[in-house]
Amino acid sequence: MARRQHGERPAMLDQTLARGLLLCAIALAFGLGSLNYEIGHLYRAGPGLFPLVVASALLCIGVLTLIQAWFGTRAPADLQVRNIGLILLALVVFAVLSRFVNMTVGIVAMVFVASLASQTFSVRRTAAVAVSLVAIAFAFQVGLKLNLPMY
Repeated sequence: MARRQHGERPAMLDQTLARGLLLCAIALAFGLGSLNYEIGHLYRAGPGLFPLVVASALLCIGVLTLIQAWFGTRAPADLQVRNIGLILLALVVFAVLSRFVNMTVGIVAMVFVASLASQTFSVRRTAAVAVSLVAIAFAFQVGLKLNLPMY
């Protein structure tokens, strides 16, 4: 390991590199976890096929991000603890409200809490996202006959 010279700055954590590594780690965790379930075939999918396909797509995105980090310009990683906390809080709010009230209220509350992490908060944009997600959830409930507690 090379020693730093006097006045030399420590190596910074590259934002794009950190993002790519995190995406790859999440993809590998879920992809390897999906192998514990039956994969099945495309014409008769098992419970492990969907998480494996999603994890594979995420791994591809992570590898592309790592390639971009290798060839792109470096930007220091700026850890936004407040924003991370807001996103985690939004997920908890969604889970609690979906369980004890209904999923529609949970989706709307989740979107509004998560939108507080944005640099520019817009009620109109946030409401549009919430309505879109509720519509998608209703489409899943009706189209795929999923048992979602929407109301």
